Amino acid sequence: MDVKGAGSSLDSIISSFNTRITELQELVIGRNMYPASSITDLSAVDASLKAMELQVQAIKDRLREEIEAIPKAKKLIDASLRQQKKLQSMYSHVPSNLLDRVAASNLGSSKSLMSETPKQCTNHDNEKLEEEPAAPLPPPKEKKGRAPPPLWFITVDELDSLSSYMRGRLTLEKVNASISDMAMYAEANAHLIAAPKKKLAENIWEKALMMPTAEILVILGSNHTMNHLRELRDIAMTEGVKGKYFFLETDIKGPSLKLDNTGKAILTVLRHLGRLSEIRIGHHRVIILSKPQ
Repeated sequence: MDVKGAGSSLDSIISSFNTRITELQELVIGRNMYPASSITDLSAVDASLKAMELQVQAIKDRLREEIEAIPKAKKLIDASLRQQKKLQSMYSHVPSNLLDRVAASNLGSSKSLMSETPKQCTNHDNEKLEEEPAAPLPPPKEKKGRAPPPLWFITVDELDSLSSYMRGRLTLEKVNASISDMAMYAEANAHLIAAPKKKLAENIWEKALMMPTAEILVILGSNHTMNHLRELRDIAMTEGVKGKYFFLETDIKGPSLKLDNTGKAILTVLRHLGRLSEIRIGHHRVIILSKPQ
């Protein structure tokens, strides 16, 4: 049985060998029939394959770059969405009276630009007619003075963080409008303190009330005598007050903040939230604007 099996296996190997030789002979005959064209066709196929491989490699590289950029794009989108929510929250917390003030200032600046444009055009035409070089304009003078008091408005989260008995019926609009009033009181006192240190007659004070700062002074609604001015300057030089914006309790006369129960509740809330601090100097109760921590 073993001898027969070995013989059959040898026969199958010989048969396979003969079949392979026949196939090789046929391939040699086919190659010899078209020797030149076969080499050219194979070269063209090889060039096409190499070009396709380069294109596939370029596509792979591009896909890899896009995949690596996806996490960065996601982070950028998340940051943009957070910034959008933050800006929307800030816009919703801005009091309406402040928006009206900003709109009015923008309108005034646009009108001033429109009034300056015709003058510039006229000067330009005159220069063309005279054909003379224009004299250089003097550099704009920097406005010296103190910056206006900052408006540190509260947010909905801060108002909600208060206890119910402290918050009461206060709304975000009322509290932020009161912050605007306090900034106006402090700015009015800053204007008075920065006035020249000389004896001002009553008629000079009346003329001062006709200046742009008179709007703030009228809101205060009190007759600022020389003694009051000296007291303000003394308070401004006191330790703990110097260099800060402040106003007196007697300055609180509206339009939004008043010395009633609601006004006292608003002052308590703002003191709790770190927007102001209070000290007593002489017979005055001094309220200092503070930056929230």
